[in-house]
Amino acid sequence: MAKLIFGMNLSLDGYVDHEKFAPKPALFRHWIEYERNLTGSVYGRRMYEIMRYWDEDRPEWSAEEHEFAAVWRHMPKWVVSRSLKSVGPNATLVEADIAAVIRDLKARLSGELAVAGPDLAGSLTELGLIDEYRLYFHPVVLGRGRPFFAGPRPPLRFVSTDLIGEDTVRLTYVPA
Repeated sequence: MAKLIFGMNLSLDGYVDHEKFAPKPALFRHWIEYERNLTGSVYGRRMYEIMRYWDEDRPEWSAEEHEFAAVWRHMPKWVVSRSLKSVGPNATLVEADIAAVIRDLKARLSGELAVAGPDLAGSLTELGLIDEYRLYFHPVVLGRGRPFFAGPRPPLRFVSTDLIGEDTVRLTYVPA
C-alpha cells in the first residue's frame, strides 16, 4: 500500500513561494533523490503548471537541474483539475472523484506518492487521505503568501526532525 506524503519548502512563518527562495545545493540534491524514489506524484493545477518548467531542457541549466528534469519527466503524475483539458507526458488528468482515485492509487501501488500543492493537500487532508506531512523550513520570513496549510491545520503527531544542508530543517508529522 502506498503512503501519501505532503511536503514542501516553506518560510519560517509558514508560506510557500517558489519565487522568493530556492533550495541550496544540498537541498536540491535531496529533492532529486526524493523524486527519484517516488512511485509518483499527485499535483494540483497550479503546482503542475509551475513544475511544467521542467518539461523542456534549457541550455543555462546546471547538471543537477538537467538531472532533476529527467527524473521529474520519468515519474508518473496525476493532475487534479477541472479547468485543464490536457496534461503533458507521463501525466493523467483527474477531473472527478478525487477521493476514489487517490484511494485506488494508495491501494494498488506501493512506496510513496507525493502531494504537490497546498490547496490540493488541504482537500486531501479534509478527506483523511494524507499519511505524512514534511515541512521543509527555510530561514526566511515572508509575511504573506500562500500558506502551507490551505485550511485548518489537522491534528498532527510529531515524528522526526532532520537538518538538510546548512540551513533547512525538515519536520515530519503524521495525523494524530
